[in-house]
Amino acid sequence: MTAAVSSSGALPPRRPTMKDVAAHAGVALKTVSRVVNGEPGVGPSTLARVEESIVALGYRRNESARQLRSGRAGTLAMVVRDIADPFFAAIGRAVEMAAHRDGQVVMIGSTHEDPAREREVALAFCARRPDALILAPIADSQEYLHPEVAAGLPVVAIDRPAHDLLADSVLSDNAGGVRSAVDHLVRHGHRRIGYLGDDEMVFTARERVMAYRAALRDNEIVTDEALIRLAAPTAGGIQRSLDELLGPGPVPGALAGSGPVTALITANNRITAEVLRQLPSLPSRPALVGFDDLELADLITPGLTVVAQDAEGIGRAAMELLESRLADPALPAREVRIPTRLIIRGSAE
Repeated sequence: MTAAVSSSGALPPRRPTMKDVAAHAGVALKTVSRVVNGEPGVGPSTLARVEESIVALGYRRNESARQLRSGRAGTLAMVVRDIADPFFAAIGRAVEMAAHRDGQVVMIGSTHEDPAREREVALAFCARRPDALILAPIADSQEYLHPEVAAGLPVVAIDRPAHDLLADSVLSDNAGGVRSAVDHLVRHGHRRIGYLGDDEMVFTARERVMAYRAALRDNEIVTDEALIRLAAPTAGGIQRSLDELLGPGPVPGALAGSGPVTALITANNRITAEVLRQLPSLPSRPALVGFDDLELADLITPGLTVVAQDAEGIGRAAMELLESRLADPALPAREVRIPTRLIIRGSAE
């Protein structure tokens, strides 16, 4: 095999090695190895000389060789529904910061709410042999990861638990968050509280609407199912729900003798954003609490009261679970719930 040459006919420059650094610094090869790998036993003046030589030569550590010695790739894979979503972006930032402290890099991909793409992206990352996988599940089953887990790949599910797969999970306290929203509205005199949520087949949507019903019962309010609207959030569907819940006439199918809706809980930020768009055209403006915070929520008038998820806390907890799983693969599967926080800004008061 002939070596590749540049257009000028010269051989391309080779990458500097630790031997080159040792020769440049006038030290033993083992000394350079200790400096590169952060090991003790190197005096301050020698350390400075080696570091100057590393910079002067442009030396970069051979990660492939290090991986072979340690058995670790130094990479994490993360698959979320949409990396542009502020919620997942904040989780990704926390994961990346924790990984950086450990000398790891993070590969991130999106599923765009497509179950087939979840499998495709997750397995494509697994083929690159990461040290661990953080997954925001969207598919009905994660059974396709069985071979990877059996081979020793730690998996942590975030936002929703994995199905048909024994894996750790980090979830928000969905029930506690919705309960705080209902209790807050009741304290401000509301008893006809409408609820707009996602399809109840979705894990988070199911937990949140169940908590809404339970919180009404605990406040001695009869649950009126006509005030609950659960569907994939579309502009047209939300508009129809708002027209029926807030229109001048009685709510279709509502309990006899019941009054109009005076407050709304919107169960995710996509629904909340669409309701905010349509508020100016509504005949009456309800009190409003959104689940999950929105960027600029404090700048609208009145400010938007929200149940805020701790996205960064979810990311940090996911990394802690991965680290303990890597240290002890035999640990039982664990679930961590991260508390939410009610942020009062004026829209529900």
